[in-house]
Amino acid sequence: MFGFQRRRREKIRRRPFPAEWLAILTRNVPAYARLTPREQEELRGHILVFLAGKIFEGCGGLEMTDEIRVTIAAQACLLLLHREAKYYPSLRTIFVYPHHYFVPTERRVGCLVVAGQDDRLGESWRRGPVVLSWDDVRRGASDAHDGHNVVYHEFAHQLDEESGGADGAPALPRRSMYIAWARVLGGEYQKLLDDLRHHRKTDIDAYGATNPAEFFAVVTEAFFETPRKLQRKHPALYEQFRDFYQQNPAERAS
Repeated sequence: MFGFQRRRREKIRRRPFPAEWLAILTRNVPAYARLTPREQEELRGHILVFLAGKIFEGCGGLEMTDEIRVTIAAQACLLLLHREAKYYPSLRTIFVYPHHYFVPTERRVGCLVVAGQDDRLGESWRRGPVVLSWDDVRRGASDAHDGHNVVYHEFAHQLDEESGGADGAPALPRRSMYIAWARVLGGEYQKLLDDLRHHRKTDIDAYGATNPAEFFAVVTEAFFETPRKLQRKHPALYEQFRDFYQQNPAERAS
């Protein structure tokens, strides 16, 4: 089965990349231009495989287009460069809203259960779909240096869950890496909590303090969007992410 799947994916990767998709890629994803020609070729192959295996559905009246599909796929596949790409095996469907969307919530206040709603830009379900706001996808892709990218964030959650749970410890290339990963990320996570508790300015988005899974997703955004800053301010953390993603975006940025 796995051999058949590998051969099928290799055949898809060898297909010509449509010219209109390349135009979308170069127009909507500035990060593509910073890749080497070999990396660009690898990314285009990943996009072909990703789009052949995933279902995109428009929500809230959004009509699905190649522009939406290619823009999202390119950013999701950027996280797979230089690694053994499993193409997010638990993910089948990506739902896309035109704008941020609202999700019903309930919270307990004393003996009462209070209904409300959350305003969301995206979410990732364990062994389920990814949900994204198209406006925020475009905003995150077009500004490659603001430190925020909803696609990187939600697909980092998908990578995290490949290890069996959303706990901020994805499936690392080597078992020997887990000790350093736990030490460095655990220390940085606790420092973020401590800085926020004492109202100190932080270099890492405060949302990363929600839990270790969100910390991993937030640092993934920083790793690809503001890599030189992350490397300068948190060198040990940067090295852990460089080893995991097998990329050095700080070098590209320079």
